[in-house]
Amino acid sequence: MDILTKVRHIESTIARRFDSAARKLTRSGAREPLEIVHAIVDAVDREIQPSGRGKHVFPFNSIQVSVLAPSREVRDRLETVLAGDSGLRRRIDDKLRSAGCDASDVAVAISYVGRAQKSWRDPEFHVKFTKVEAPKREGDDAQPDRSRLEVTVFRGVAEKRTYSFVAERIDLGRCGEVKGASGRLIRTNDVAFVEGSNEINQSVSRQHAHISYEPRSREFRLYDDDSAHGTHIVRQGTTVTVVRGSRGVRLKSGDEIVLGDARLRIRING
Repeated sequence: MDILTKVRHIESTIARRFDSAARKLTRSGAREPLEIVHAIVDAVDREIQPSGRGKHVFPFNSIQVSVLAPSREVRDRLETVLAGDSGLRRRIDDKLRSAGCDASDVAVAISYVGRAQKSWRDPEFHVKFTKVEAPKREGDDAQPDRSRLEVTVFRGVAEKRTYSFVAERIDLGRCGEVKGASGRLIRTNDVAFVEGSNEINQSVSRQHAHISYEPRSREFRLYDDDSAHGTHIVRQGTTVTVVRGSRGVRLKSGDEIVLGDARLRIRING
């Protein structure tokens, strides 16, 4: 174990002991939302592994966080701190990057439950770390001269922070799988915002928009799929509305896509 790893473990241990002592003094087992955030980040920190020569790796790409919220009031208080641009996702990203780990492909999903499970190590939250193999998408074996679209989510909580596509159609919306009234699967979103994560996510329709690639012109075009809160493109300070039923709007590298209150930034390679 190198010196940096020892220092991080010592800091985490001191923080946990301090929280425990504080709870005993106040005679209350319930922590403030910010204390829970720090405890979750500490749990992530303990999974960072040394890889030699002072470098570190994070061996997972999926972090699933379950937080105890026995009432709507408690959930609202927790979401205020855990969600948003400066919430849990950003703090986890900062922790991984400070250790020199690549955080670009790490997905963070937060869910709220009414009752803690017996298997939880902490009575107020549980963190599950997994390594998920990305499914091979149609078009990934396309010709090397095919344009590639890179998408970065910077407002809202999606299943991943960054995506890379070589495909003729990319669906954008809330939830990975969209089902009809009969329970039949009607759509799979490629960029999927997490259901119920925060108000920003809720402004994204389940079938919000899609991007189509036109091989002849080598263009990516954005279409609105009858969304409730609209689809827009911000380009060099100018906002362009994507009108439903139109031929779509051509995307350019550096554009920001606005889905309701959520935002994504794109880069086109090739």
